[in-house]
Amino acid sequence: MQPTIDIEHLGFDAGAHLLVKHGLQQLAPGEALAVTGSGAGWDGQLTAWCRSQGHPCAALEVDGRRLVRVTRGGAEAGRWRAALHSGHADPRVEGAIAAQAKAQWGLAARGATVEAGSPAMQFRLDQKEEVWAERAADLYAQAAAAQWDPETAIDWNAEFTLPDMVEDAVVQVLTYMIENEVAALVVPARFLGQVHPHFREVQAVLAIQVADEARHIEVFTRRVRLKGREPGLSTAGGQSSLKTLLDEQDFSVAEFLLSVLGEGTFVSLLHFLHAYAPDPVTRQIARLAARDEARHVAFGMTHLAARLEREPAFRTRLAHAVQSRNDALAASSGLNEEVFDALILLAAGAMTPAAVAAGYLRVQQLMVDMAEGRQSRLERLGFSKAEAQQLSALHTRNFM
Repeated sequence: MQPTIDIEHLGFDAGAHLLVKHGLQQLAPGEALAVTGSGAGWDGQLTAWCRSQGHPCAALEVDGRRLVRVTRGGAEAGRWRAALHSGHADPRVEGAIAAQAKAQWGLAARGATVEAGSPAMQFRLDQKEEVWAERAADLYAQAAAAQWDPETAIDWNAEFTLPDMVEDAVVQVLTYMIENEVAALVVPARFLGQVHPHFREVQAVLAIQVADEARHIEVFTRRVRLKGREPGLSTAGGQSSLKTLLDEQDFSVAEFLLSVLGEGTFVSLLHFLHAYAPDPVTRQIARLAARDEARHVAFGMTHLAARLEREPAFRTRLAHAVQSRNDALAASSGLNEEVFDALILLAAGAMTPAAVAAGYLRVQQLMVDMAEGRQSRLERLGFSKAEAQQLSALHTRNFM
């Protein structure tokens, strides 16, 4: 029996086409659906809709009732002809992530069927091996759950008064950290727009890293201004060091230099500040920022471990990048004296010979901890102990 639907008083200017469309979807091309209705001019509206959709139709009378027989056409099915399959939405499904994302997939959701003739969109980073990290989805979920509000997570009203010299030291260290965090924001932001949307989990991680760094810049700046100060000194050497990160064009190399070496070193610095900050606000900021930076390091490690497993020879490229950066910065002064002295003062806690001596030793131990942390991460990426020691020693004296 021929299927029949009654659209009653519903007009095609109010959604009747959805009922007809649903009825036709249950049929194969060439099969017919009978439609009846009782609204004014419903049959003329139906005829016009069928013409626009490519469905033949014919009016007829059955037992004194006006019907329109609609035959499902092949135009709609034709839209799927030569369409492109774009993997699978769930990255855990075998074959979900393509080795190379097609430009014709454009902005379509991964797993969508992309109609032929869709415009090609070029994304420079369209190779899986260039960007993928198996833990990207998990790291994004962790980051999303761990977001914190600067207004409520930090007790900005905590009462404290520091000697001018100590407050100046805090301001100088945070001034230095702000410009480093700006670099840590700009680098992933630059690559974010180059990653093909097929690798959406990586896009999400980079986007939330940018948000993290923006928040760090906000709270560091707010702490600088908390007692009415302006930022301190930004040196040519520090800027030159960070420029080498911005100039790096390879995503994996940039992740290595920024996240594995630079931000990994900064985690140690933030823990140091949490331990020796002279006021509760700076301690809270350091603790929260360190937690975020640790996730950034984790993404870099995960991405590079996967790439090196597939391409062991890429370690040579990474080693050359460290050496090249060291050569480019050979004439620079490294960590500026103001920051170094400020760290000693914060670690000392007082301006006595004994306290300063202790502060100096604590900063020296910080340097050792940073170097050992870099070496450990390098060994986890497959470098030998000797290679890891050498590359760690070549890392910029500016920390990032």
